[in-house]
Amino acid sequence: MAQQVKNFDPKYDHHDFPTTAPDARSGHPGHTTEEQDAKVFQLRTMLEQEGYTDRLDTLTLLRFLRARKFNVEAAKAMFIECEKWRKEFGTNGLVDNFDYVEKPKVFAYYPQYYHKTDKDGRPVYIEKLGKIDLNAMYKITTAERMLQNLVCEYEKLVDPRLPACSRKAGKLLETCCTIMDLKGVGVTSIPSVYGYVRQASAISQNYYPERLGKLYLINAPWGFSSAFSAVKGFLDPVTVEKIHILGSGYQSELFGQIPKENLPKEFGGTCECEGGCEFSDAGPWQEPEWTRPQQPEGEKTDGAPAAVAADAPAAA
Repeated sequence: MAQQVKNFDPKYDHHDFPTTAPDARSGHPGHTTEEQDAKVFQLRTMLEQEGYTDRLDTLTLLRFLRARKFNVEAAKAMFIECEKWRKEFGTNGLVDNFDYVEKPKVFAYYPQYYHKTDKDGRPVYIEKLGKIDLNAMYKITTAERMLQNLVCEYEKLVDPRLPACSRKAGKLLETCCTIMDLKGVGVTSIPSVYGYVRQASAISQNYYPERLGKLYLINAPWGFSSAFSAVKGFLDPVTVEKIHILGSGYQSELFGQIPKENLPKEFGGTCECEGGCEFSDAGPWQEPEWTRPQQPEGEKTDGAPAAVAADAPAAA
């Protein structure tokens, strides 16, 4: 039986997984104040008056409110802009209709994938940034298809990945544990990928808020920490707390968060999925015991994870 968050709306909240956040942080499901509950009701009422009927469940509205420090007007503007983007981008039906057939060739330059879970039960998302060569990749695919794949994986994070992880962990999980491997990244490669990363960052930050749990930047080159310190002041302190910059000796800290058996061998773990970890999509979302049929549009929650400044990981 799924746990219930107070003040759920039976019209929109149809969840078959735990709905109380494990940590008692203000504004998170199960740990809200009366004032915050009132703002959820106010935001939902305002959006209904604007004609919106989808994604008005409590978990989603709380994420948008947290992203805007519980400023209802700002959260409303963010939600409306998100819905406009979803319509223009064509997110509904994307998972069923998008076939990233060139994925193995693209991954030779830019591996991005979900792989099992961390010790908190959250999906682990991995990116290897050292081999990015957009000129070579654009001979295989297009920027548009790369972004479509990004969004498709965001949508799959929402359902089935996070619900399956929540069921298995017995607690609400709304975020990911992200590893970004900077091995091989040089200053000269930054300009060529900036445009794509900027677009990916905007998507994650504006349309899939509150999806980053922890971010480990491993194999960080010399001077990276100093450069990051210079921009840290421009980031939300909550986001900064989630970011861990590690050099080549990253394994002991990473093992504190991710079991060795869940980490690919190339990062010091023991996992060797048949066909390669980057293509396995292994995790509770592949285990029948924890998966459920997707709910009809309008009844499921929304949201999901590209750059350090965004409060979400990029997607496979």
